Amino acid sequence: MPTHGVSRVADFEELVRDKTPDYVTDFYAAGAGDEQTLEDSVKAFRRFRLRPRVLWSKEKIKIATKLQGQEVSFPLGIAPTGFQRKAHHEGDLATARAASKADVIMVFSSWSLIRLEEAAAVAPNVKLWMQVYPFKDRRITIDMVKRAERSGFKAIVVTVDSSTGRIYRGTFRTGRQTQEQLESLNFQGLEKFSFVLIFIRVVNFQAVKEDVVKAKASGDKYLYEYAKLQTYSPGTWDDIAWIKSITTLPVILKGIVTAESAREAVAAGVEGIIVSAHGGRQLDGIQAPIEALPEVVDAVRRSGVEVYVDGGVRSGRDIFKALAIGAKAAFIGRPVLWGLSHNGEDGVTEVLNMLKAEFANTMSLCGFPNVEEVNRTFIRHESQLTCKL
Repeated sequence: MPTHGVSRVADFEELVRDKTPDYVTDFYAAGAGDEQTLEDSVKAFRRFRLRPRVLWSKEKIKIATKLQGQEVSFPLGIAPTGFQRKAHHEGDLATARAASKADVIMVFSSWSLIRLEEAAAVAPNVKLWMQVYPFKDRRITIDMVKRAERSGFKAIVVTVDSSTGRIYRGTFRTGRQTQEQLESLNFQGLEKFSFVLIFIRVVNFQAVKEDVVKAKASGDKYLYEYAKLQTYSPGTWDDIAWIKSITTLPVILKGIVTAESAREAVAAGVEGIIVSAHGGRQLDGIQAPIEALPEVVDAVRRSGVEVYVDGGVRSGRDIFKALAIGAKAAFIGRPVLWGLSHNGEDGVTEVLNMLKAEFANTMSLCGFPNVEEVNRTFIRHESQLTCKL
């Protein structure tokens, strides 16, 4: 049953803020620096205007497509987001079930509080890609990649824009470690959220047993500091070549926003690129992903590399705009967390269904019977528009 008073995806954010502890909503909402990129990622979609063709609509609109050879019901995926169990006690398990029902791809975060094997087993035919970093200790990468392969994951997504930690602003971003923040929380009156303290363990980083033992002995009992040390490691293109050498799965790079890096990715032999600004949580001041998308698409044209985009997607129209520019699909992060916080699996399902309905509606109104026909002819950036009175 649709949620009363919700008519668009963005409504879920306000809905969950009223019933979720501030430390949870602040964590998910946070952006780096002055939050310029965070804010602009949403606003930038409005700067692209649709140019529909009329009298072309068909009764049957084909919105299904393929991503890395996998059939999906429409060109949307779920971006990797860590600590989903802060939003709901089932966390990634609820998200994976919703993704399975909606028949879309979910990119599983290495920072999940749930083992990747559990996510793979939770729903029939769930379509999962595994997100990793160029970890400092390559044994961690090998462990995650091989476990993902054995569990039926179909691609490896390497986040390449996090060579160092980010600097947040605001009350949540004071420099205190997550572990200290959690332990200092007063859960009185928030019993239903007490699972956070129980499950805030980075369970997919336990491959190197001796290092894990040392980390816990030092007081890092949730392995937060250990995982952070492994994640924020300067990577090189040699790391990408190495990752490709240890897996037969497609390798997709997440966090590219320039033509130069896109061409290097093609030279490295990757199968996909996600144009992404890390949700505005890493380097502030870079271009909004949707506005960076054209140069990346143009840079890899005719290479066979599939290009996707995440960041700021809030409607089915946004998905259509991304496809018109040249993306094969758009990915969402925060909207999934809002749905999860609101009503677990059913909340995520509601978000995905809303986006699917809006996308199909936009396809029809713009005169496209087939998702593969969407192109730049029917979109303009506002900087290209002039009034000719």
